Amino acid sequence: MAVDNKNVIDLISIDKNDVAILTIVDHLEWDSENEHLMILQDKINGYLSAIESHELYEKYPKAIDKKICIRIVSFQEPNHDGLIFLERTKEIIENAGYGFEFKQHD
Repeated sequence: MAVDNKNVIDLISIDKNDVAILTIVDHLEWDSENEHLMILQDKINGYLSAIESHELYEKYPKAIDKKICIRIVSFQEPNHDGLIFLERTKEIIENAGYGFEFKQHD
């Protein structure tokens, strides 16, 4: 259960607003070569694929008919490129009709 396993949804929950939250647990450093960004992008694409293929609903039927939000919980502070990536990712995911959140874990 981690960002570098792109074939697994790390955590699924329903929040108090009845939104299905799909959490990515991100423990990686934000590196200057941006390898982290590619790993994170693959993970997000895996989540989107699970939503669009309805695999999410087969494995977690409580998410049916719920709004969906992808949440990244990072244990490291993003670098400049990471912040740009997160802003663009938020825009793309929200344009696709889903929510997006980034939280830095203390």
